[in-house]
Amino acid sequence: MNVLYFILGMVFIYGAYQVWQKVQHRMNYLTTITNLVEYSKDIIYYFELKPGFKYRYLSPSINAVLSQNIVEESMRNPYTAFERIHPEDLPILMKKTSGELDYNQPIIQRWKNDAGEYIWFEEHATPIYQRGEIVAIQGIIRNISDKVELQKQLEYKVSHDILTTLYNREYFETMMDRYDHQINAPISILVFDLDDLKKINDSYGHKVGDHLIKETAAILKSFSNSDVIASRIGGDEFAILQVNSAPAQAESLMAAIQREIDHLNSDVNRVYKIHLSKGYAFDHSSLGKMEDLFIEADNQMYREKRYNKNYRYASSVK
Repeated sequence: MNVLYFILGMVFIYGAYQVWQKVQHRMNYLTTITNLVEYSKDIIYYFELKPGFKYRYLSPSINAVLSQNIVEESMRNPYTAFERIHPEDLPILMKKTSGELDYNQPIIQRWKNDAGEYIWFEEHATPIYQRGEIVAIQGIIRNISDKVELQKQLEYKVSHDILTTLYNREYFETMMDRYDHQINAPISILVFDLDDLKKINDSYGHKVGDHLIKETAAILKSFSNSDVIASRIGGDEFAILQVNSAPAQAESLMAAIQREIDHLNSDVNRVYKIHLSKGYAFDHSSLGKMEDLFIEADNQMYREKRYNKNYRYASSVK
């Protein structure tokens, strides 16, 4: 009988050991998962919507991005995200919490940190339903500010001229096409050409010629805004699209540009001067007119260029 009790005891101990091993393995697994969540750079959250707004979980990684105490702040005040989100992105957050968003698509949004800077995030959210009603949202949020900044840099390089930082010819042609086929607006096209650039390159070198191009571009850029789009469309050629304009505004802009050039040329220490030939064309409607407008402005510019050349030649003969 004692042997039987011994055997039963050993079986019990072995069974208990097996259970303990399974529990220990499970605990180790849960600890590993918890550490992965706690130390992940991605932000993981579970946010209750019903019966009221409340965070069940918000990973501490958000503290390193937005605010040192934002987890505690958000637990106390579940509307913190609404207060920190960029005003333009607030409708996205409203739709996300009301169940009106397409949760299969990544959610791009900006939140403000303690320095007042807006940080870009990409979120993948999953709604939780009970009886057909959305009661919570869980998700993973990643800081994509570096990605967005890189994208902006790439877009800038694609659309801008390296030497002058003006828009390049590709961007100019894209805008020409847009106003020719998609957007109807009163528009002026102003065309400019640097006179005697080849002579300057031959006499002073291409570095001086490049400096002249950059000086001219800087003048044009100083007048740029959302309705005045300045581009370098060739080696010594520039163009401006003046949107929502009138002929008087185009003439006023050309006169203002010429005054800046005259001011620059008035420096007695300048070895070379900027001579810029100009032309413009206007129409109340841009649709289907852009190519003809450019040709008209270009022809006007070349007429002025021939006149300037003849005038300077006659002056030099005298």
